[in-house]
Amino acid sequence: MAPIAVGDSLPDGQLGWFDESDQLQQVSVHALAAGKKVILFGVPGAFTPTCSMQHVPGFITQAEHLKAKGVDEILLISVNDPFVMKAWAKTYPENKHVKFLADGSGNYTKALGLELDLTEKGLGIRSRQFALLADNLKVTVANIEEGGQFTISGAEEILKAL
Repeated sequence: MAPIAVGDSLPDGQLGWFDESDQLQQVSVHALAAGKKVILFGVPGAFTPTCSMQHVPGFITQAEHLKAKGVDEILLISVNDPFVMKAWAKTYPENKHVKFLADGSGNYTKALGLELDLTEKGLGIRSRQFALLADNLKVTVANIEEGGQFTISGAEEILKAL
């Protein structure tokens, strides 16, 4: 399947998420994104070095600027279970705006066409690093990394596009 691109609509899918009351929920991507300007960014895995030290912190520290430019939701997805995503989210006590969403079986990542086979590294099928900007479900920016690179999918690149 070809990767999602500018002009495409975000597919719907269910992702796991612990809400503000610490209750595990299944949430629809369309419920989170319909009628809104959202950033959906993905990483290969929770607690991985580049993701934990650069990609996620960039969106957390730039969240207020992104919101000021009209972004309603900042959604992080990773092919991990919701409990891992909850534990990872707790390592960022300063986070107020990024929702940590679990794509446990990678079904949503596959629907986006953004899966990355890391079987040789013992990680199975994961997600490429990416950042999408969507307005009412229509993708307006699609910054998708090749391999394990981290050059175009950070918060700064999305800020430039707003």
